[in-house]
Amino acid sequence: MIKNMTQIDTLVVGGGQAGVAMSEHLSRQNIPHLVLEKNQIAQAWRDVRWDSLVANGPAWHDRFPGMEFAYTEADGFMPKEEVADYFQAYAEKFDLPIRTGVEVNRVIKNAERSGFRVETSEGVIEAQRIVSATGAFQIPTIPTIAPKDPELYQIHSANYRNPEQLPEGGVLVVGAGSSGVQIADELQRSGKEVYLSVGPHDRPPRSYRGRDFVWWLGVLGLWEASANEPGKEHVTIAVSGAYGGQTIDFRRLAAQGLHLVGRTESFADDIAYFRHDLGDNIRGGDENYLSLLDKADEYIARNGLDLPPEPQAREFLSDPQCMTEPTLELNLKQQHIRTIIWATGFTSDYSWLQVDALDEEQQPKHQRGVSSEAGVYFLGLPWLSRRGSTFIWGVWHDAKYIADQIVIQRQYQQYRRQN
Repeated sequence: MIKNMTQIDTLVVGGGQAGVAMSEHLSRQNIPHLVLEKNQIAQAWRDVRWDSLVANGPAWHDRFPGMEFAYTEADGFMPKEEVADYFQAYAEKFDLPIRTGVEVNRVIKNAERSGFRVETSEGVIEAQRIVSATGAFQIPTIPTIAPKDPELYQIHSANYRNPEQLPEGGVLVVGAGSSGVQIADELQRSGKEVYLSVGPHDRPPRSYRGRDFVWWLGVLGLWEASANEPGKEHVTIAVSGAYGGQTIDFRRLAAQGLHLVGRTESFADDIAYFRHDLGDNIRGGDENYLSLLDKADEYIARNGLDLPPEPQAREFLSDPQCMTEPTLELNLKQQHIRTIIWATGFTSDYSWLQVDALDEEQQPKHQRGVSSEAGVYFLGLPWLSRRGSTFIWGVWHDAKYIADQIVIQRQYQQYRRQN
């Protein structure tokens, strides 16, 4: 409950990993603040994920510096429930001022004075600063090409939980990033006939020469890239911690029994149409994979590291028939496909933030999270400051930078000229 609080220096909207990180740093700086979360702490990890999900990074890496995971070994991959429990325990350990069950409905700038008016489900608060920690993955998006067939069971990956949830029959999974690949793999292992629509992607090795790919990105300085490569703004990353952590290999998935197709283009009269780009997309992922192996080998040689060679990492299975003779159309009824799962990403919703901090497409205008509207900050966005910004550890470091900027602005505001 907000109780009788009506004024606060800094209000943080969102109690997921970004809000928890922000609150820790504001607490360390002794900045009066409050975090409002409309559900429960880290509820997305509990409820907006499928049952078997584990984190994509190992426990030693994907955590905040102040606390380790309680149950998973350092090189293991945390189940989603443990991740949610981790953030709950973290908030309790540092006694963070997080109020759950309170929704922020509207934020507007005060007229002719500093600060903002915040309208919530439990009353109005005046805040000098606002930190949007709601992240970028808020509204599941399904493309307009989705067929209007009431006999098809269609859901977004955010609403998938397990194979038993789906009706009998085959499944088409559209989108081959981390979510789409893991869901398709799980469904095929459960005995379903599964088609996976594969677009352009990056495909890092899960591990190479005894080190996880997160370690390689760290020592190679790739986590610190400040902007995405041109042409890769919409390229997904195919990496997984499932089944103990394995490199995603589309040729192996095809050999396992998954049917691979190119990008989904359209639907008409029970037929799905796919682009003739499956081979190009998989080979593009191979190039990304091999380039990281090359960089890793160079780093090992340059630094004289004693890490065992792994020549088999460069060996690929032969191109499957789905690559050499791609399927360009698929009759869903004839193939008994009764489900489509759209692993097609999310959009953000800033309708509550009614200030001059968004562009024409309603996306944040900011530099490293400091927005174009003085006193408004963003946290938890992809590429907020670097490649690692959406990872758990990256959010923590971004939050530290934003807290430092808030300290600086408070010092300016508190300045009084000495006579």
